[in-house]
Amino acid sequence: QVQLVESGGGLVQPGGSLRLSCTASGYIINIYDMDWYRQAAGKQRELVARITTSGSTTYADSVKGRFTISRDNAKNTVYVQMNSLKPEDTAVYYCNADVRAVGRPRSSYWGQGTQVTVSS
Repeated sequence: QVQLVESGGGLVQPGGSLRLSCTASGYIINIYDMDWYRQAAGKQRELVARITTSGSTTYADSVKGRFTISRDNAKNTVYVQMNSLKPEDTAVYYCNADVRAVGRPRSSYWGQGTQVTVSS
């Protein structure tokens, strides 16, 4: 069984920064794309940032220039550094990973989510 565990959420003032982490565990053979999504109250979940195995990145237009996604393959961990946070960044943030694990087909896994609240 593969598990993704996020950490780093919290309350921050507008203009502040947070760094989220997400670590995958289990009998993992390989992790392909790793993503961060977010879901604000009353809205659909949206893709925030993606990083491929080779390190290529893509971002939602709303976070370009403010958020930076990175990964540490040795630690099976993905990060997102969030700077210049705005109230509209308030949401539950989820990580998602495309994983090949022992005895399992390549599948997409989700973390439990971590709340980010941007407010003064």
